[in-house]
Amino acid sequence: MINYLRRSIVLALFFLVFFGLVYGFVGTGISQVLFKHQADGSVTADGSTLIGQNWTSPKFFHGRPDDFGPYAGTGDNPLVANGKNGESAATNLGPRSKVLLANTEALIAYWHKMGVNPTPDLVTTSGSGLDPDISPADAYAEVPMVSRATGLSPRVLDRLIASESQPAELGFLGSTYIDVLQLNVALAKIE
Repeated sequence: MINYLRRSIVLALFFLVFFGLVYGFVGTGISQVLFKHQADGSVTADGSTLIGQNWTSPKFFHGRPDDFGPYAGTGDNPLVANGKNGESAATNLGPRSKVLLANTEALIAYWHKMGVNPTPDLVTTSGSGLDPDISPADAYAEVPMVSRATGLSPRVLDRLIASESQPAELGFLGSTYIDVLQLNVALAKIE
């Protein structure tokens, strides 16, 4: 009987040490080596490069809308999605949804008021509603708005977009993208 109790205690202590300490330290070490930026967190003085930010001024490039549509009156706070703090997900609105149609029409009207002919990505949400990136086409579509608000020439903004464009991950995963936060930080430096 004592023998079984001793084995149980030794096994419990082994699993406690292995899964409680070793596994955690190994996981942290691997993430520090392979994914340092993500493992350390992406929050800087300017915001996060991994979560979409709220850009409302025409002096800055805007990202994709969140689940509700950022300009339809509910705001674009990526940390408050689906009406609850800390949650994220798509709205799951189908192609026949009147709410989706109304939000999309509101976004199109918003962009036209800003002098932008929006791309499909600028009026639709990403799967998570937290996407920090846009395509170069999205950024180029916003050039007239930003140019008018900042006084910078479209040619200067086009060069900025080209310099901030990142290739697909590993050269083949996804497509060329631009982190909106980094683009706006670079824009602020040349203003």
